[in-house]
Amino acid sequence: MKKILIAPSILSADFSNLQKDISMVEKAGADWLHIDVMDGHFVPNITIGPLVIKNIRKHSKLFFDVHLMITNPEKYWKNFHNAGADAIVFHQEVSCNKEQLIKDIKNEGLKAGLSIKPNTPVESIISLLPLIDIVLIMTVEPGFGGQSFMDNVLPKITALRNIIDEKKYNCLIQVDGGINSDTAKKCISAGADVLVSGNYIFMSDNPGKVLQELKSIN
Repeated sequence: MKKILIAPSILSADFSNLQKDISMVEKAGADWLHIDVMDGHFVPNITIGPLVIKNIRKHSKLFFDVHLMITNPEKYWKNFHNAGADAIVFHQEVSCNKEQLIKDIKNEGLKAGLSIKPNTPVESIISLLPLIDIVLIMTVEPGFGGQSFMDNVLPKITALRNIIDEKKYNCLIQVDGGINSDTAKKCISAGADVLVSGNYIFMSDNPGKVLQELKSIN
């Protein structure tokens, strides 16, 4: 039985007391911390920058999984690396030299990943799968937390699982958007390795219990 990693998304945490919420999920057994960076251009929302990551890095030993939902990741990723990111995930839909950016990120000792929106075909990233450590499948339109899970994305997870297994690529499949106990089961059955969950964890009455519930699903 493979281990499923749980990555709470701080997009749904209490930004007036991030240290408390991050410490809570870390003690509850979170594997990664998912950090969404939005620029108000690539997606219709603005979140945080490197300064916030630099400050929370002082208070957590978790793996910082930084998801850059920004138009020019090649210009800004080093700022997030310097702030304490362990993984940089950027979007397939942006216009940049993706192969070079992946190499640059990995040359700094970080994990590199690509994310695709719900309507982006799996075929668009197949050639890059041998190079990346993480492929992030969005099951909602990126930009805002609390959206409903899109079931029609599940076949993409399965298609990627089959390709990765057949080619023996060393690449984790991460899923983000509307993850709860029910949708987590669907994603794991489809082949996911890492589940990002925000509202379901942080908005619950007992976040630690919910996190453990997600970790126990197989």
